[in-house]
Amino acid sequence: QVHLVESGGGLVQPGGSLRLSCVASGFNFNISGMNWYQQAPGKERKFVASITVDTFGKYFGEDVKGRFTISRDNAKNAVYLQMNMLKPEDTGVYFCNAGRFDYWGQGTQVIVSS
Repeated sequence: QVHLVESGGGLVQPGGSLRLSCVASGFNFNISGMNWYQQAPGKERKFVASITVDTFGKYFGEDVKGRFTISRDNAKNAVYLQMNMLKPEDTGVYFCNAGRFDYWGQGTQVIVSS
């Protein structure tokens, strides 16, 4: 059974940082690019970042370039999103996605507010 379990969300003040984690099971993690998406309240799901299997390819949405980084640990079937200099517009539910198979997690809530 496929599982993608996100964690690390929470309430943070503007300018703060969070590190999201996503742990995968039930499929071959090591052959799939991994992605993070954000769904802000009342808005469409939006691409945030992606990372290739070999970790050499990393891509970011325009809104997060220079503030977010993505990494993965293939030995742990995990992908991470380091979020720095957070802004109120970063608020939303963050979803982990296994791109090759189009598997999705349930999401973790991030709220950026003072």
